[in-house]
Amino acid sequence: MTSTDSDLVATVPRLRPMRSLYAGNASSVMQRGWFATRSTNWLVIVSGFFEPIFYLLSLGIGLGKLVGDVTTSSGQSIPYAAFIAPALLATAAMNGAVYDSTWNVFFKMHFAKLYEGMLSTSLGPLDVALGEILLALLRGALYAVGFMLVMQVLGLNLSWWAILALPAVLLIAFGFASFGMGITSYMKTFQQMDWINFVMLPMFLLSATFYPITVYPDWIQVIIRAMPLWQGVDLVRGLTTGDVHPAMLLHVLYFAVMIAIGLVITTRRLRALFLD
Repeated sequence: MTSTDSDLVATVPRLRPMRSLYAGNASSVMQRGWFATRSTNWLVIVSGFFEPIFYLLSLGIGLGKLVGDVTTSSGQSIPYAAFIAPALLATAAMNGAVYDSTWNVFFKMHFAKLYEGMLSTSLGPLDVALGEILLALLRGALYAVGFMLVMQVLGLNLSWWAILALPAVLLIAFGFASFGMGITSYMKTFQQMDWINFVMLPMFLLSATFYPITVYPDWIQVIIRAMPLWQGVDLVRGLTTGDVHPAMLLHVLYFAVMIAIGLVITTRRLRALFLD
């Protein structure tokens, strides 16, 4: 064997792990999921779209007549409907992303055995992870865009900064989708999946969604500020109300880290479950 041949042989083991990890074809996973969802689960998507709108109409418009204006944590006085609308927008993105990256992924993983078939092809675990996460991101984006249009019609976007709320919502959905799929990869039973709702419901109610965070004692505020939904609510609310400041970049960094951690966890778990 020549020195050139030995060099080629030496490089093969270093190249195989990268090829097995990512084949650059995450779009095929996403397209397959979108076609399946469009043909069988479109009613579920429609119901998820209207849920935050009903909250807005009943609480923001209805209860808002009794509440009047609300003073935000920055001292800004805004109508109650304009206060809860951006929080519901962030929640809509979270719900769309989480439900698609948890329950759908759980079924595909344990019952349809879909990922085993995918990973028996040239696709790698990162392809599957990215494809499923992007599909969940698409669902979250659909909810967000529709709700954003409703906000615009009702005059609840109080600033031109609201245009940036859409990419902010995509960032939020990406973070929840990547982390949600990573957590789901550890779930083995439906009873364990119930913990997802157990976490999401109090996070929805407590993350300054319906009233300012300042109503809580200081030590509870610290806990709430660590929650990902509060990070998203504060980011979107600042953009839609025009309360923009440099500290909002910390919210962007928070979700960037959340996305990175979620991708790493999901990729490693898919590889451990189906390839090792």
